[in-house]
Parts: sequence; structure tokens; C-alpha cells
Amino acid sequence: MLQPELKLRRDKIRYLMAQQGIDAALIACNVNLLYTYGQIVSGYLYLPLQSPALLFVKRPNNIKGEHIFSIRKPEQIVDLLKENGLPMPAKLMLEGNELPYADYIRLAALFPESEVVNGTSIIREARSIKTPMEIEFLRRSGKLHAQAYSKIPEVYRPGMTDRELSIEVERLMRLEGCLGIFRVFGQTMEIFMGSVLTGDNASAPSPYDFALGGEGLDPSLPGGMNGTQLKEGYSVMVDIGGNFYGYMCDMTRVFSIGKLSDEAYAAHQVCLEVQEKIASMAAPGVVCEDLYNAAIDIVTKAGFADRFMGVSQQARFVGHGIGLEINEAPVLAPRMSQELQPGMTFALEPKIVLPGVGPVGIENSWVVTEGGVEKLTLCEEGIIEL
Repeated sequence: MLQPELKLRRDKIRYLMAQQGIDAALIACNVNLLYTYGQIVSGYLYLPLQSPALLFVKRPNNIKGEHIFSIRKPEQIVDLLKENGLPMPAKLMLEGNELPYADYIRLAALFPESEVVNGTSIIREARSIKTPMEIEFLRRSGKLHAQAYSKIPEVYRPGMTDRELSIEVERLMRLEGCLGIFRVFGQTMEIFMGSVLTGDNASAPSPYDFALGGEGLDPSLPGGMNGTQLKEGYSVMVDIGGNFYGYMCDMTRVFSIGKLSDEAYAAHQVCLEVQEKIASMAAPGVVCEDLYNAAIDIVTKAGFADRFMGVSQQARFVGHGIGLEINEAPVLAPRMSQELQPGMTFALEPKIVLPGVGPVGIENSWVVTEGGVEKLTLCEEGIIEL
């Protein structure tokens, strides 16, 4: 990655640090290391407000260059800072919401004279406004994503289960080069790539705040496919995240086994109307909650409010930010007063669940521009018969 791009990203964090009087940040989480250094390493990036960043690497992996130091344990960091003439920070920022508690305490103890603050919100705010290069990565992700989705009818075979179809979909994604190693970015099993849902399994509640649940294959991952047989009259929702250079777009498309009920096609059209309305409203300065309320107004008037974003367990959002993680800011949800800004990227996913049939709806990824929004995932949006 070009060094000017990394400088731009680090400067965004530094600007926010300066506003809160923070002298330095110690970055340890993989997703933030990728953002600030350009690759995932086993180690720590020390980002002073003024001086060049220093990288402390526990497993070198042939990483060499200026301001790079090999260490065995984090306790060596302080001595190396002193050797390089850097003063101890009066106020140090750690990733409090993302680091395991034991790691946070250990790193904070390295700087006993410093005021240690939680900088997770600062880094997430910086990451929420994408650079032109990041937007291009997401655009590339969307193109690869769409290429894989267009081939799903080719891999369907009558008599399949949702699990068997999911395996074929993941294979397509990998062949198209758009499914990355995503677990490196998550501390919990809540971060997984997506699902294939059909029939009544789509309305099964899960512990996660998803638009659709799914029973899952076993208790360790209670969400998504459960081995349901795909049969005539079922809808099949494929919701998988694409990936290019670590940047994940999000897209959902609906397929059918034969013809669906008239209600299913009507509900799908309502979801498309929600997408069109929100896309027409979304622009810099628009409040996230207002977009959510616009969606609720449409589905309520159409008579689908009780099945919007779930049935027995309804998700209270209609869109979420995307980027290096599949869930970032902004969030289109109640009580979210955040305003959209140019460079923000989000997935918009109005979905309706119909018991006895399955889910319908749409999900596309978007970037906020100076005058509105641009769709990043371009693929057939109607229900596709398998």
C-alpha cells in the first residue's frame, strides 16, 4: 500500500487525538493495525501525536524497515521509546472496547505515570470516513461479490439442503477472490461472514441482533443454515460479505425454489421501495434515525411491520456501516442522531420474513457522496427462480 495512504489514515486519528489532548496511541488490535500499518502483524504500533510511528513486532515475519523493532514482550516498549528519544505520554490512548481486559491492564501498566484513556471511539470515528482508496477497495469488493452471486443458479441442484447450497456459495466466493479471512477481525463468534436461510428457519430467533436468525448447525454458532431441505415454494436468502484487501461490502439476494406466493413477491417489492426511498433521502447531513423511520413508515402502511426485520425477534435497524469490519458506524436505527458524512459507507438491508415461505428483501452497500449516495453492489435485485 502506498505510504501517502497510510499517512492520511494516521493523520485522521491524530487529528481526533489532538482534540482530546492525547499525546500517543498504542494500537494492538488486528483490524486497527491493518488500518494504520497496511498489514496484520503480531505486535503494536505506537502512534505519537507529532513523531513518526514505531512498530514493535513480536513475530517479525520478515518485516523490516525504519522505526521497526523486534520485541519478545510488550514490557520492552518503554525502554525502546526512551532509547529513541521519545518522552512518556502524559495521556495515552488504548483500544479499550476491543482489547481483552487482561491485555488492556498489562499495556496500561507499562505507563504508570500516564493518564490512560479508551480510544476505541476515536479510531472508529476515523475509520467511518473512508479515503478514496478505501472506497475503491469496497467498489472492487462489490464487483467481485456480484460476479459470484450471478453464478448461484449454476450451482443449485434439486434436492439440496441449505447447508449444501451454502458450501457451493462459499466456494463461488472464494473462486471469485472475494471471501477473506474475516475472523482475524473479531474477538467473538458474533463476527461471521453470512448465511443461507430458507423456509421457517429464517424466523428462528438467534442471540445476535440480525434481521434474520436461523437455528444454525450446532449450539456453538446459533445462527444461519440448519440443514433445511430446499423445496418448492421456499424462498432462499443468500447474505454473504464480500472482501477485497480486507474491505468488506455486504449484499443480500433472494432466490426461489419454483414460484412463491403472491404475498412474497409483494413483500419483496415493498423492500425495494424502502431501498429506493432511503437512497433518495440519504445525503450528507441526514440523520440516521430519520432514514430508519422512513423505512418503518413504508412497511407499516404496506401491512408488513410485524414481519419486518424478523418475526418473533425483530432487529431494530435497517442498515449498518461497513469497512474493515462488517459492522461499523453509521447505524440506521432508532435514537441514532449521527448525521451522514461524505465518505461514510453502509449496507442498507430492508428484509421481511414470511412464515412458511422464508425471507425476502434486499441488501446493498452504499457510499455517501457530496450530493447523495452511490450503490456499490450492482446485481439483479428481483427474486431469481432456481
